[in-house]
Amino acid sequence: MCEHDDFDAFAQRSGKLTRRQFGVMALGAGLAAALPRSANAAQTTEADVEIKTPDGTADAYFVHPAKGHYPGVLIWPDIFGLRPAFKDMATRLAESGYSVLVINPFYRTKKAPTAPDHADFNDPATRQSLMTLMGSLSPDTALTDARAFIPFLDAQPAVDKKRKIGVTGYCMGGPFVMRTAAAFPGRIGAGATFHGGGLVTDKPDSPHLLIPQMKAHFLIAIAENDDAKQPEAKDVLRDSFSKANLPAEIEVYAGTQHGWCPTDSHVYNHDQAEKAWSRMLVLFDSSLV
Repeated sequence: MCEHDDFDAFAQRSGKLTRRQFGVMALGAGLAAALPRSANAAQTTEADVEIKTPDGTADAYFVHPAKGHYPGVLIWPDIFGLRPAFKDMATRLAESGYSVLVINPFYRTKKAPTAPDHADFNDPATRQSLMTLMGSLSPDTALTDARAFIPFLDAQPAVDKKRKIGVTGYCMGGPFVMRTAAAFPGRIGAGATFHGGGLVTDKPDSPHLLIPQMKAHFLIAIAENDDAKQPEAKDVLRDSFSKANLPAEIEVYAGTQHGWCPTDSHVYNHDQAEKAWSRMLVLFDSSLV
């Protein structure tokens, strides 16, 4: 069972998401500049980096405040992969006092960029290419990668190893957040998913079944149209986190469509994306201790 299957199950519950709502997402680096900056933004240092894994060399982007050491954060991107919009989000997070690693999840196949500019998911060739990339990932590859990325963060002088690490994920990255939190319960203090696909499935490897193995506090931001097609998912998640005695803020964001958080999405919702961002900062501030 792979994350491709997780996503397909999620997409089927989301009203032909892969052909409609998700299909209107596109890459546009120019929109990345729309992200607002913190009033007291820290100066940052950034670098394109390479990380050895058992399956090859992952290309990634690491950014952190120029001085000092701070909690580490790992970002799992959506199906469009590592790109300017995610580098910009990582930089913005670093300006708030975090050492942030955003990775190319498809490094086994190709280096970033893994999708063309202004990618149209409705285009059959583009859709097939992206779905093939996503189909190359699985719960096993997620664990392999997490076991390389978390130690990479801990090896960096800019990362405060006395404080917990945060993990975030978008769309297909949502399940990877949960798998990472379960694999490193003593290290991951906070997890945040934004329009995560396939967090709750009827399969034996559903990500939500890993919640008892976690110690992280969570934020799960759900798109309104996703919730409309799988309304039971939020209740399953709330019940699972409650039984595990783990704090979790699980909310459906009104008026949002799947993919609303990255600034280069055609369904980007500025106000709700900013709300989700602010809730993530609250989570990190309280949990990465």
